[in-house]
Amino acid sequence: MKAATAIGIGVAFGSLLMSSMMDGTSPAGFINIPALMIIIGGTGGVTLASVGMTSMKRVPSLYKLVFSAEPPDMRGRLDQMVSLADKARREGLLALDALLPEIEDNFTRQALQLVVDGTDPEMVHAILEAEVDGMAARHEASAAPFEKAGGFAPTMGIIGTVLGLVHVLQNLAAPATLGPSISAAFIATLMGVGAANVVFLPIANRLKAISGEEVELRMMTVEGILSIQAGDNPRLVSEKLMSYLPPAERGEESESSAPSLDAEAQAA
Repeated sequence: MKAATAIGIGVAFGSLLMSSMMDGTSPAGFINIPALMIIIGGTGGVTLASVGMTSMKRVPSLYKLVFSAEPPDMRGRLDQMVSLADKARREGLLALDALLPEIEDNFTRQALQLVVDGTDPEMVHAILEAEVDGMAARHEASAAPFEKAGGFAPTMGIIGTVLGLVHVLQNLAAPATLGPSISAAFIATLMGVGAANVVFLPIANRLKAISGEEVELRMMTVEGILSIQAGDNPRLVSEKLMSYLPPAERGEESESSAPSLDAEAQAA
Protein backbone atom coordinates (compact mmCIF):
# COMPACT_ATOMS: atom_id res chain seq x y z
CA MET A 1 0.00 0.00 0.00
CA LYS A 2 1.59 3.27 -1.14
CA ALA A 3 -0.11 5.24 1.66
CA ALA A 4 1.42 3.06 4.39
CA THR A 5 4.13 5.60 5.24
CA ALA A 6 1.66 8.46 5.62
CA ILE A 7 -0.70 6.26 7.63
CA GLY A 8 2.10 5.07 9.91
CA ILE A 9 3.37 8.58 10.63
CA GLY A 10 -0.20 9.78 11.17
CA VAL A 11 -0.89 6.95 13.62
CA ALA A 12 2.32 7.71 15.52
CA PHE A 13 1.51 11.42 15.81
CA GLY A 14 -2.08 10.66 16.74
CA SER A 15 -1.07 8.19 19.44
CA LEU A 16 1.38 10.62 21.00
CA LEU A 17 -1.18 13.43 20.95
CA MET A 18 -3.97 11.28 22.36
CA SER A 19 -1.78 9.94 25.16
CA SER A 20 -0.82 13.46 26.22
CA MET A 21 -4.44 14.60 26.15
CA MET A 22 -5.46 11.63 28.27
CA ASP A 23 -2.93 12.81 30.87
CA GLY A 24 -4.58 16.22 30.83
CA THR A 25 -2.03 18.06 28.69
CA SER A 26 -3.44 20.57 26.23
CA PRO A 27 -2.13 20.32 22.63
CA ALA A 28 -1.54 24.07 22.78
CA GLY A 29 1.09 23.38 25.44
CA PHE A 30 3.34 21.83 22.78
CA ILE A 31 3.38 24.97 20.65
CA ASN A 32 6.72 26.61 21.30
CA ILE A 33 8.09 28.77 18.49
CA PRO A 34 11.67 29.11 19.81
CA ALA A 35 11.94 25.31 20.23
CA LEU A 36 10.50 24.82 16.76
CA MET A 37 13.06 27.22 15.30
CA ILE A 38 15.89 25.32 16.97
CA ILE A 39 14.69 21.95 15.69
CA ILE A 40 13.84 23.03 12.14
CA GLY A 41 16.56 25.61 11.63
CA GLY A 42 19.27 23.91 13.64
CA THR A 43 18.65 20.43 12.26
CA GLY A 44 18.25 21.76 8.73
CA GLY A 45 21.49 23.72 8.98
CA VAL A 46 23.70 20.94 10.28
CA THR A 47 22.13 18.49 7.81
CA LEU A 48 22.89 20.90 4.96
CA ALA A 49 26.46 21.20 6.22
CA SER A 50 26.73 17.39 6.24
CA VAL A 51 25.23 16.41 2.87
CA GLY A 52 25.53 19.55 0.75
CA MET A 53 23.05 21.68 -1.16
CA THR A 54 22.51 19.22 -4.02
CA SER A 55 21.17 16.53 -1.70
CA MET A 56 19.03 18.99 0.23
CA LYS A 57 17.38 20.23 -2.96
CA ARG A 58 16.04 16.72 -3.56
CA VAL A 59 14.34 16.50 -0.15
CA PRO A 60 10.89 17.83 -1.26
CA SER A 61 10.70 15.39 -4.17
CA LEU A 62 11.79 12.55 -1.88
CA TYR A 63 8.97 13.35 0.54
CA LYS A 64 6.57 13.12 -2.39
CA LEU A 65 8.12 9.82 -3.52
CA VAL A 66 7.84 8.24 -0.07
CA PHE A 67 4.17 9.12 0.28
CA SER A 68 3.15 8.14 -3.26
CA ALA A 69 5.52 5.36 -4.42
CA GLU A 70 3.83 2.44 -6.15
CA PRO A 71 5.17 -1.07 -5.47
CA PRO A 72 7.16 -2.54 -8.37
CA ASP A 73 5.20 -4.67 -10.81
CA MET A 74 7.30 -7.82 -10.58
CA ARG A 75 4.64 -9.99 -12.20
CA GLY A 76 4.27 -7.56 -15.09
CA ARG A 77 8.03 -7.56 -15.68
CA LEU A 78 8.12 -11.36 -15.64
CA ASP A 79 5.32 -11.53 -18.22
CA GLN A 80 7.15 -8.98 -20.36
CA MET A 81 10.38 -11.00 -20.29
CA VAL A 82 8.53 -14.20 -21.20
CA SER A 83 6.81 -12.43 -24.09
CA LEU A 84 10.13 -11.10 -25.39
CA ALA A 85 11.70 -14.54 -25.02
CA ASP A 86 8.87 -16.06 -27.02
CA LYS A 87 9.27 -13.56 -29.84
CA ALA A 88 13.06 -13.94 -29.88
CA ARG A 89 12.67 -17.73 -29.93
CA ARG A 90 10.34 -17.62 -32.91
CA GLU A 91 11.71 -14.72 -34.95
CA GLY A 92 15.26 -14.14 -33.69
CA LEU A 93 16.85 -11.47 -31.53
CA LEU A 94 16.81 -8.85 -34.29
CA ALA A 95 13.02 -8.99 -34.30
CA LEU A 96 13.10 -7.38 -30.85
CA ASP A 97 14.46 -4.17 -32.34
CA ALA A 98 10.96 -3.20 -33.51
CA LEU A 99 9.66 -3.49 -29.93
CA LEU A 100 12.18 -1.08 -28.39
CA PRO A 101 10.04 2.08 -28.82
CA GLU A 102 7.16 0.34 -27.02
CA ILE A 103 9.19 -0.38 -23.87
CA GLU A 104 8.59 2.36 -21.30
CA ASP A 105 11.22 1.37 -18.75
CA ASN A 106 14.56 2.94 -19.67
CA PHE A 107 16.64 0.22 -18.03
CA THR A 108 14.80 -2.59 -19.84
CA ARG A 109 15.05 -0.73 -23.14
CA GLN A 110 18.78 -0.18 -22.67
CA ALA A 111 19.32 -3.84 -21.79
CA LEU A 112 17.35 -5.03 -24.80
CA GLN A 113 19.21 -2.61 -27.07
CA LEU A 114 22.51 -4.14 -25.98
CA VAL A 115 21.21 -7.59 -26.86
CA VAL A 116 19.86 -6.50 -30.24
CA ASP A 117 23.21 -4.85 -31.02
CA GLY A 118 24.95 -8.19 -30.51
CA THR A 119 26.92 -7.20 -27.41
CA ASP A 120 28.81 -10.04 -25.74
CA PRO A 121 26.75 -11.58 -22.88
CA GLU A 122 29.49 -10.99 -20.31
CA MET A 123 29.69 -7.34 -21.35
CA VAL A 124 25.90 -7.02 -21.18
CA HIS A 125 25.94 -8.42 -17.66
CA ALA A 126 28.80 -6.10 -16.61
CA ILE A 127 27.12 -2.98 -18.03
CA LEU A 128 23.73 -3.73 -16.50
CA GLU A 129 25.23 -4.67 -13.14
CA ALA A 130 27.14 -1.37 -13.12
CA GLU A 131 23.86 0.44 -13.81
CA VAL A 132 22.20 -1.30 -10.87
CA ASP A 133 25.12 -0.53 -8.57
CA GLY A 134 25.08 3.10 -9.64
CA MET A 135 21.37 3.37 -9.00
CA ALA A 136 21.76 1.82 -5.54
CA ALA A 137 24.53 4.31 -4.70
CA ARG A 138 22.38 7.24 -5.80
CA HIS A 139 19.49 5.98 -3.71
CA GLU A 140 21.74 5.62 -0.67
CA ALA A 141 22.85 9.24 -1.12
CA SER A 142 19.21 10.31 -1.37
CA ALA A 143 18.39 8.76 2.01
CA ALA A 144 21.41 10.41 3.66
CA PRO A 145 19.72 13.77 4.52
CA PHE A 146 16.98 11.99 6.45
CA GLU A 147 19.44 9.73 8.25
CA LYS A 148 21.61 12.71 9.20
CA ALA A 149 18.56 14.70 10.33
CA GLY A 150 17.42 11.73 12.40
CA GLY A 151 20.76 11.76 14.19
CA PHE A 152 21.02 15.52 14.66
CA ALA A 153 17.42 16.34 15.70
CA PRO A 154 17.57 14.80 19.22
CA THR A 155 20.88 16.57 19.90
CA MET A 156 19.46 19.88 18.71
CA GLY A 157 16.52 19.24 21.03
CA ILE A 158 18.88 18.79 23.98
CA ILE A 159 20.68 22.01 23.03
CA GLY A 160 17.31 23.77 23.00
CA THR A 161 16.48 22.37 26.41
CA VAL A 162 19.81 23.51 27.85
CA LEU A 163 19.21 27.00 26.45
CA GLY A 164 15.76 26.98 28.03
CA LEU A 165 17.13 25.86 31.40
CA VAL A 166 19.73 28.63 31.28
CA HIS A 167 16.86 31.07 30.94
CA VAL A 168 15.08 29.39 33.87
CA LEU A 169 18.14 29.68 36.12
CA GLN A 170 18.43 33.34 35.26
CA ASN A 171 14.91 33.92 36.56
CA LEU A 172 14.91 32.03 39.86
CA ALA A 173 13.72 35.17 41.58
CA ALA A 174 10.29 34.62 39.99
CA PRO A 175 9.17 31.21 41.33
CA ALA A 176 5.74 31.46 39.70
CA THR A 177 7.33 31.28 36.25
CA LEU A 178 9.60 28.29 36.91
CA GLY A 179 7.05 25.57 36.10
CA PRO A 180 5.98 26.91 32.70
CA SER A 181 9.56 27.85 31.81
CA ILE A 182 10.92 24.37 32.61
CA SER A 183 8.05 22.79 30.68
CA ALA A 184 8.79 24.98 27.66
CA ALA A 185 12.48 24.10 27.89
CA PHE A 186 11.84 20.36 27.67
CA ILE A 187 9.56 20.78 24.66
CA ALA A 188 12.66 21.22 22.50
CA THR A 189 13.89 17.75 23.46
CA LEU A 190 10.43 16.33 22.83
CA MET A 191 10.32 17.92 19.38
CA GLY A 192 13.82 16.74 18.49
CA VAL A 193 13.31 13.14 19.56
CA GLY A 194 9.83 13.08 18.04
CA ALA A 195 10.96 14.50 14.68
CA ALA A 196 13.79 11.98 14.48
CA ASN A 197 11.81 8.88 15.39
CA VAL A 198 8.44 9.72 13.86
CA VAL A 199 9.50 11.51 10.65
CA PHE A 200 13.16 11.47 9.62
CA LEU A 201 14.26 7.91 10.41
CA PRO A 202 11.04 6.22 9.15
CA ILE A 203 11.34 8.13 5.87
CA ALA A 204 15.02 7.16 5.54
CA ASN A 205 14.12 3.50 6.12
CA ARG A 206 11.27 3.70 3.62
CA LEU A 207 13.58 5.16 0.98
CA LYS A 208 15.96 2.25 1.54
CA ALA A 209 13.09 -0.20 1.17
CA ILE A 210 11.98 1.43 -2.09
CA SER A 211 15.57 1.26 -3.33
CA GLY A 212 15.76 -2.44 -2.44
CA GLU A 213 12.57 -3.13 -4.38
CA GLU A 214 13.90 -1.33 -7.46
CA VAL A 215 17.21 -3.18 -7.25
CA GLU A 216 15.31 -6.48 -7.06
CA LEU A 217 13.24 -5.54 -10.11
CA ARG A 218 16.32 -4.63 -12.10
CA MET A 219 18.19 -7.78 -11.14
CA MET A 220 15.17 -9.74 -12.29
CA THR A 221 15.31 -7.83 -15.58
CA VAL A 222 19.01 -8.61 -15.99
CA GLU A 223 18.35 -12.32 -15.45
CA GLY A 224 15.54 -12.24 -18.01
CA ILE A 225 17.53 -10.33 -20.62
CA LEU A 226 20.50 -12.69 -20.34
CA SER A 227 18.17 -15.69 -20.70
CA ILE A 228 16.63 -14.15 -23.80
CA GLN A 229 20.07 -13.53 -25.27
CA ALA A 230 21.02 -17.14 -24.55
CA GLY A 231 17.96 -18.32 -26.48
CA ASP A 232 16.29 -20.00 -23.52
CA ASN A 233 12.81 -21.44 -23.89
CA PRO A 234 10.10 -19.01 -22.64
CA ARG A 235 9.00 -21.55 -20.05
CA LEU A 236 12.56 -21.79 -18.73
CA VAL A 237 12.75 -18.00 -18.57
CA SER A 238 9.54 -17.98 -16.57
CA GLU A 239 10.88 -20.59 -14.16
CA LYS A 240 14.10 -18.63 -13.65
CA LEU A 241 12.33 -15.38 -12.92
CA MET A 242 9.60 -16.91 -10.79
CA SER A 243 12.01 -17.07 -7.86
CA TYR A 244 11.88 -13.26 -7.64
CA LEU A 245 8.13 -13.34 -6.99
CA PRO A 246 6.60 -13.96 -3.57
CA PRO A 247 4.72 -17.29 -3.40
CA ALA A 248 1.36 -15.51 -3.30
CA GLU A 249 1.99 -14.07 -6.78
CA ARG A 250 3.22 -17.22 -8.47
CA GLY A 251 -0.19 -18.76 -8.97
CA GLU A 252 0.98 -21.99 -7.42
CA GLU A 253 -0.18 -23.97 -4.42
CA SER A 254 2.29 -24.20 -1.58
CA GLU A 255 4.18 -27.47 -1.57
CA SER A 256 3.73 -27.76 2.18
CA SER A 257 1.02 -26.67 4.56
CA ALA A 258 3.54 -26.32 7.38
CA PRO A 259 4.22 -22.76 8.56
CA SER A 260 7.33 -21.16 7.13
CA LEU A 261 9.16 -17.87 7.62
CA ASP A 262 8.72 -16.98 3.94
CA ALA A 263 4.98 -17.60 4.09
CA GLU A 264 4.65 -15.49 7.23
CA ALA A 265 6.67 -12.68 5.68
CA GLN A 266 4.47 -12.66 2.59
CA ALA A 267 1.31 -12.77 4.67
CA ALA A 268 2.52 -9.79 6.62
